Amino acid sequence: MTALPAPNADPKLKAAEDRLREVMLALPEATEDFPWGHRSGKVKGKMFAILVLEDSGLTVTTKLPDSNQAALMLPFTAPTGYGMGKSGWVTATFKSGDAVPVELLSQWIHESFRAVAPQKVLKAMAAAPAKGAVVKASAPAPKKAAAKKAVAKAGAVKKAAVAKAGAVKKAAVAKAGAVKKAAKKAVAKAAAKKTASGKSPTARRGAAASKR
Repeated sequence: MTALPAPNADPKLKAAEDRLREVMLALPEATEDFPWGHRSGKVKGKMFAILVLEDSGLTVTTKLPDSNQAALMLPFTAPTGYGMGKSGWVTATFKSGDAVPVELLSQWIHESFRAVAPQKVLKAMAAAPAKGAVVKASAPAPKKAAAKKAVAKAGAVKKAAVAKAGAVKKAAVAKAGAVKKAAKKAVAKAAAKKTASGKSPTARRGAAASKR
């Protein structure tokens, strides 16, 4: 929780804040402080994240030198106030009932940490990555399996669509052939009738006499 309790905060937002706090404090030499009465993460005295949970919602503020523009395209973000936005700080705001993209925010916390942490700390982090990083070790496997399943499903749908299209095309060709054949037959019949009607009366009488 923050320094000032929020008893009526959305439980989902509270759970999201708890998870982000874990991510924040798992980073090398990260400490917790409460300037302005709000939770913040610092490394060697430099702030890299601010978590504010209140009855009205949750805000997460991080410095994003690399993903700043992409982050600001999202509907729940805005440049941080007090002039901090000009330095790359972004604030994400969530109201009660909103879904919180914890994984994305965790990535932002890591990016913000790397933006302000001293090189010595970053070198130690590269040598021994912090536990409780952005995603748990077991998380990628289900995602990979789900992605593979989705690809297989898409392939099956595409294959079925191709087969259906082939069947429709074959039926259309067969129907066109039948129509063409019937039309040809009708033309031949009409031609024969025209030929028969074009004979002279003498010819018709000769033909009739020959049949006797």
